[in-house]
Amino acid sequence: MKKNMAVLGTGAIGSSVGADLAKAGYDVVLIDQWPAHVEAMKKNGLRITMPDEELQTPVRALHLCEVCTTDDRFDLVLLTAKSYDSCWMTEFIKPYLKPDGMLVSLQNSLNDEWVAPIIGFNREIGAVVELSAEIFEPGLVKRNTSHAGTWFAVGELHGRVTPRVEELANILKAVGKTEITTNIWGAKWTKLIANCMLQAPIGILGLYEWEATQIPQVFEFCVGLGREAMEVGTTLGYKIEAIYGLGPEEFMGSTDEMLEKNLVTLVTHIGKEARNSVLQDHLKGRYSEVDTLNGLIVQKGKTVGVATPLNEAVTSLTKQIQQGTLRPDRSNLTILDKLLAEHTP
Repeated sequence: MKKNMAVLGTGAIGSSVGADLAKAGYDVVLIDQWPAHVEAMKKNGLRITMPDEELQTPVRALHLCEVCTTDDRFDLVLLTAKSYDSCWMTEFIKPYLKPDGMLVSLQNSLNDEWVAPIIGFNREIGAVVELSAEIFEPGLVKRNTSHAGTWFAVGELHGRVTPRVEELANILKAVGKTEITTNIWGAKWTKLIANCMLQAPIGILGLYEWEATQIPQVFEFCVGLGREAMEVGTTLGYKIEAIYGLGPEEFMGSTDEMLEKNLVTLVTHIGKEARNSVLQDHLKGRYSEVDTLNGLIVQKGKTVGVATPLNEAVTSLTKQIQQGTLRPDRSNLTILDKLLAEHTP
């Protein structure tokens, strides 16, 4: 059966996914709120540069305001917007999703918790994404991970394997490797831990992600963030899941061993040219997702009585960068060193 698809929120990740689906021959429309980017896609398509290839492909693109002029009703919507835009964008696209259609959150954080109640738990499928990309110019994406290095896990929120989740996994093979998990919540929490270890501190320091594993103080601080996130998740009952295509045996060991494996694997797969999304937001002068990453760990830690001082501190420091009172710079390592010393037993 032919699927009518939409990619909603086509920044670097959404553009990468949308371009691959279009190239594979799927009927897909890319919808975004950045006018210049939409116009560039309409005129010239998308240019995606990767470590091992370059893709130039025509795509169908719409401004948000143009969606109401189309008769499209979608079988599949891939939500690739920033986490803080999830709720209003879900409400926006809800009337255009077929009654038996699927919405999939290809995002960081636990967006399913606030998306599913809007769209209906029976119409939302969870996903974990390993894909690094950057966009600073309309119509041009620098994709840091190749097709071989891109990975998705998809799963029903209820944990059962269904024909529609198998179909989704097959569709996403046009973008990268895919797996089906019966523990999507655990997989998403495991990725949340990785994001909490990397996104905010790397954004504060203005580093490339690979440098997190090469500077001992940074690595130690990142693992400290991960310990807090791991404890919150364990207390909440999440079962850590092997992700990035690793087998369960590769994700075994002590808490620190699992955290280090999580961190090193992600950094290795992304490569040496990647700037994470939080640093990109700082460079663009935009609001970042840290409140829905480290900030979410702080929030959930409070509900279960788990202290998260390091995650609370980097959330606060990120706010200072967004307010212009602090700049992302390597010299901020002295601040992180002091925080680690204060909160390490």
